[in-house]
Amino acid sequence: MTLRQRRFASARAALTLITALGALAGAALVGAAPAGAAQQPIPVAPGVGYEEFDIPAAKGTAHAHVLTVDLREPRVRLDLLYPGAVAARATVSQQATAQGAVAGVNGDFFNISETQHPGVEATGASVGPVIASGRALKAAVPNGQRFGPALPPGTSTEDVFGVGVDRRARMDGLRLSGSIRTPEGRLPLGGLNQYALPVGTIGAFTSKWGSVSRVRATCGTDTDRAAPCSTDTYEVTVRHGRVVSTADAPGSGPIAPGTTVLVGREAGAQQLRKFFTGEPVSVRHRLVASSSRIPYLFALGGYPVLDGGQPLPGLDDRASAVRTAVGIADHGRRLVLLALDGAPEYRTGLTIAEVASVMRDLGSVDAFSLDGGGSSTLVAREPGATAVSVRNHPSDGRERAVPNGIGVFSTP
Repeated sequence: MTLRQRRFASARAALTLITALGALAGAALVGAAPAGAAQQPIPVAPGVGYEEFDIPAAKGTAHAHVLTVDLREPRVRLDLLYPGAVAARATVSQQATAQGAVAGVNGDFFNISETQHPGVEATGASVGPVIASGRALKAAVPNGQRFGPALPPGTSTEDVFGVGVDRRARMDGLRLSGSIRTPEGRLPLGGLNQYALPVGTIGAFTSKWGSVSRVRATCGTDTDRAAPCSTDTYEVTVRHGRVVSTADAPGSGPIAPGTTVLVGREAGAQQLRKFFTGEPVSVRHRLVASSSRIPYLFALGGYPVLDGGQPLPGLDDRASAVRTAVGIADHGRRLVLLALDGAPEYRTGLTIAEVASVMRDLGSVDAFSLDGGGSSTLVAREPGATAVSVRNHPSDGRERAVPNGIGVFSTP
């Protein structure tokens, strides 16, 4: 046990009068459990365990709900929980039940409101890149368009947590690489199913976007989310490789399979005005990893807090809140999914600096922060159950509808 772990356990003992040492698949978890708690994680599925315990924090006791996932177990896998569209929301338990997950936590921060743009519909879409079952669903919005707390220095909206085809979890960055080809030449693609496009660009919206209005994509700027919506916009609909319609403003409604809607703002809009009905157009896009050459089966956004066993410099150590995080151990083979309890007696939560420390004490080498506050939710099946149940108390008093999450799946 490291010096940090001994200090952590001693502080826990002073508050709870008991220290628990739990293990799952041979991996140590260090922490104190409340009186009457099980000494071992409760099995959820082969390679998946659940436990809960108190954590002493600067502003009071926090209560943690933790899933440990062993990816060395061949029957276990991770994938994205989502409602079937990027611009849609559902509770974590609804998503997990619909997709047959045995456990999961909430995911990325998202476009939760539009009070600064009256009359503009909030999309519910997440901030960062998303890959589900090996398919790229969306790219990251500009840093200045992000919802959620300030990003730690050196991080961006392109940061992701994911699992590759090698079944190893890792943190990485995913940037959009794409183009629009016409007989006149090639144009760069500035966005994919995003609620905010960079100024002067063209974004692509596919059937995976959903039916929500695309107007929000032309609001704000790269550095100011509250800036007015652009007055210079244009939209082109491409179906089976041909332009079928154009419009002066972004529209809404479902997008049919085989159809791509191109939305341009400023310089991007001016380029799209040159398109004409019947013109052949080809749209290509992919998400390119900054570190790994291994294709991703699953990835979602947030931001890193622990890298190589060291907290990132500049992590906030003042603002405490209910948090959700995922930790990586054993060279990407073991995961720690943590969601804090939002009950009134625990609502002070942890600072981001404390989250990094706790995740390291739980054995993580790398850790990634996800959306918190009223979004923090952890679900898992009870022994013998066929559907998940919510294990923590969401701080809103009920589950919040969110755009995505990390799903834990078990093959019989």
